[in-house]
Amino acid sequence: MKLYMVPLAPNPTKVMLYIAERAELAVEMAIEQIVVNTVKGRHREPEHLARNPFGTVPALELDDGSHLVESLAIIEYLEDRFPEGTLLGTDPLERARARDVERIIDLRVAGPMGAYGHAKNSPLGRPPDPEKAAAMKAQVQTPLDYLEGLLRDGRPLLLGERVNLADLTLQASLQFLRYVEADLFGDRPFLRAWDERYRERPAAKAVLRW
Repeated sequence: MKLYMVPLAPNPTKVMLYIAERAELAVEMAIEQIVVNTVKGRHREPEHLARNPFGTVPALELDDGSHLVESLAIIEYLEDRFPEGTLLGTDPLERARARDVERIIDLRVAGPMGAYGHAKNSPLGRPPDPEKAAAMKAQVQTPLDYLEGLLRDGRPLLLGERVNLADLTLQASLQFLRYVEADLFGDRPFLRAWDERYRERPAAKAVLRW
């Protein structure tokens, strides 16, 4: 299999962190990782559009030559294909709670965080948009409060003792914010402590660049 990605973008980073975390659990999935240079527009070239008609990353090329192009679908495919030591767990309620928190982060935090970063200091050269930045900052306050509340019981990671998809999704977005020198955590010491702990994990050190 081949994963077409770019290291800074949150969605590919989420999948890359997933692969690295599974490797730490001695699960070898033999996935070659190939950079698609989005700065040079390689994601819009016919070769990549044949993999992903939306011109985005990631794209996972399967053994039969077909592709999956949504990060969560890629991860859940790998969870099913390599069921030993999965990150979602095996209990139905455990898996549901993991998906619930991951969806909260992806839909209510990651999207607004990305928009906020581009409105403040876009790496793509977009002009600053203070009004949009303020709106996105306001939008993430309630979900960030929710995540801070999860961590108040002293758990090391968002779902407890074991790393989960929620940790990967949030950390992938935080890398983008660090790159554009932005911070939305405010006065949330439990989230800040979680961030420091997660970035000390071997998988994080292998994948994160910022």
